[in-house]
Amino acid sequence: MKKHFLFLVLLPFFSLFAQKQIQIEDIWDGSFRPTYLNEIHHLNNAKEYTYLDYNRQNKVISIVAESYHSEKKRIILTNKEANLNYFSTYTFSDDESKLLLGTNIQSRYRYSSSGIYLVYDLVSKSTIKVFESPISNPTFSPSGSKIAFVFENNIYIKDLITEDTHQVTHDGKNNEIINGISDWVYEEEFELVQAFKWSPDEEHIAFLKFNESLVPEYRMPIYNEDNYPTFQTFKYPKAGEDNSIVTAHVYDLANHNIEAVTFPKVPYYIPRLLWKNKKEVVFQTLNRHQNKLNIYSFNTSRDNIDTIYNEENDNYIEINNHLDFTLNGTFYLTSEKDGYNHIYLFDKQGNETQITKGNWEVTQLYAFNEKHRTFYFQSNQNNEIERQIFSIDSDLKLSPLTQTPGNHSASFSKNQSLFIDTFSSLESPYQFNIVDTQNSKIVRNLLNNQNLVQQLNEYQLPSKEFQKVSINGYELNSYFIKPVNFDPNKKYPVLLYQYSGPGSQMVKNNWNSYNDYWHYLLAQKGYIIACIDGRGTGSKGTDFKKLTQLQLGKLEAEDQIAFAKYLGQQKYIDNARIGIWGWSFGGFTALNAILKDNTVFKAAISVAPVTHWGYYDTIYTERFLKTPQENPNGYNENSPITLAQNLNCALLLVHGGADDNVHLQNTLQLSAAFVKYNKPFDQEIYTNKNHGIYGGKTRLHLYNKMTSFILEKL
Repeated sequence: MKKHFLFLVLLPFFSLFAQKQIQIEDIWDGSFRPTYLNEIHHLNNAKEYTYLDYNRQNKVISIVAESYHSEKKRIILTNKEANLNYFSTYTFSDDESKLLLGTNIQSRYRYSSSGIYLVYDLVSKSTIKVFESPISNPTFSPSGSKIAFVFENNIYIKDLITEDTHQVTHDGKNNEIINGISDWVYEEEFELVQAFKWSPDEEHIAFLKFNESLVPEYRMPIYNEDNYPTFQTFKYPKAGEDNSIVTAHVYDLANHNIEAVTFPKVPYYIPRLLWKNKKEVVFQTLNRHQNKLNIYSFNTSRDNIDTIYNEENDNYIEINNHLDFTLNGTFYLTSEKDGYNHIYLFDKQGNETQITKGNWEVTQLYAFNEKHRTFYFQSNQNNEIERQIFSIDSDLKLSPLTQTPGNHSASFSKNQSLFIDTFSSLESPYQFNIVDTQNSKIVRNLLNNQNLVQQLNEYQLPSKEFQKVSINGYELNSYFIKPVNFDPNKKYPVLLYQYSGPGSQMVKNNWNSYNDYWHYLLAQKGYIIACIDGRGTGSKGTDFKKLTQLQLGKLEAEDQIAFAKYLGQQKYIDNARIGIWGWSFGGFTALNAILKDNTVFKAAISVAPVTHWGYYDTIYTERFLKTPQENPNGYNENSPITLAQNLNCALLLVHGGADDNVHLQNTLQLSAAFVKYNKPFDQEIYTNKNHGIYGGKTRLHLYNKMTSFILEKL
């Protein structure tokens, strides 16, 4: 295997005179946390944007409007004006005359929450509480005169003029029927939270109903000071099990009638809905294998439904939020059907024009300016490990709007004349710049985190080097973190870090994560950290991404094993001291790597791993493996449980006791298999902690545990 160097980036804040060493406490007490602009909203005047201002206790105290072109600011609202101690979220009505404020927000699952919401009228300076109890997904009607929301799995409408509240649905029931918000698996895997939409004329609300009566329940014990635990019980469809039966409906506000939408073929999944115009609502549907996409338009006035788009794929089709409609009835979306994710535009007759082309990906589609017939998007066109912002016009002229090496994301003003560019790289912590879309010039810098750069100047930090490495016939992206005083004539232990999941990317030219700082700490103690994005990961097109189809865990582990062997051949690596670690899918891959070839690794850490895909949810798992009934070998042959007898290195297994995503069952079943074969291993279970294993001093404890393990075992 031959190594090919791509480029080398040295962190610029390294100083020969820096003496401080990173401590784990520094990582988790917020010392290295960048400052961000929070909850950005672009105002209709296209001259200002708003953001939340916080006090020292990290509580919101005001909504601030600031000019794009100067530092001129004005206060939109303070918490005292709203008669609140603080608020966490804000949403403007379409005409910006009202604000919806959220407080006492409590998480439901990964993305969803409930809380107490108030509407503040910026004209009358009056406040109305939407509902006395915590509610989910309150949403202004287009005129701002009403709020629709979900309470106890039913949809309600609050009239802000009369202050009357009307209940739309009445069949909502915990763990049986959900109206207007999604079930656990739709939220986690389709990232669908709000499952209702106002029509543009606010005469109708389209919504999805989830009947999860047949979905098996999962019960997690929650431990407290009582003698007996309580149980969190929710519907969780594991691979091959029944999913919710999802149906589409349209509510007529005038006659209070709910009409069921009848599709030409009963859909298995309905992951998206949106209004095309005031009379037509559009639904995206998928079959269970997720390789057949249909887009339907339902006309509420004619009570008929038309198919406006369909697509099939040999493997699967990923759902995103890029579908949208223009005022004249055309629509656009992104698709991977030519092998890379690109933009397609369709006229009223359904004729297709491919807007972007090439061996690169459109990674985000931000906006379409109808007046100028111009799309604005993010892409990896110039470099697989970077993201830049581009525009493309009706003549298919492609223009870069950012060029500084690194990762850029954009938030556009209402008329797309400007955008806020959020940028970072290895050399630069997060910067927020206003950029003119016409000339790509930075209008002004809003935030640059230079105080963090100055703070890090006090530390003796190592470098991160990007390289291309040839592994198993593919040129793969990788990075290396070496000790500051690296000596190529010495031999160093190496720890591999990876995630490896389908479409993921860990090797990117962006600012440090928490794990980067932990890796720097290990490098200070004499370890080399290495990371490679193997087969099945993203940014290289769909053929590469889908190489792992029907056999998750096989090629991913083979690439990590081959990478470890390649490193073991380097004269500066101690090939008897190679380790690997990862979290979630990365924990699964770490386990498979040490069990599929037990001669390579001396130590491994696996945090919150899947250990058999039969234990994971339907939508994610079946997208890549089909069902266990259809593909038993794909489930069993690459399961760490099946391979448990091969354990031959030091292993630390970690899991959260209340992980609603990757259940503790995974680690406990693997533990039982290790015990069956009398294999020694270390294990840490974090009581009542979810998949992120955080809260209080949990992360501090976890990373102390992992550090001690690495220092002792590797």
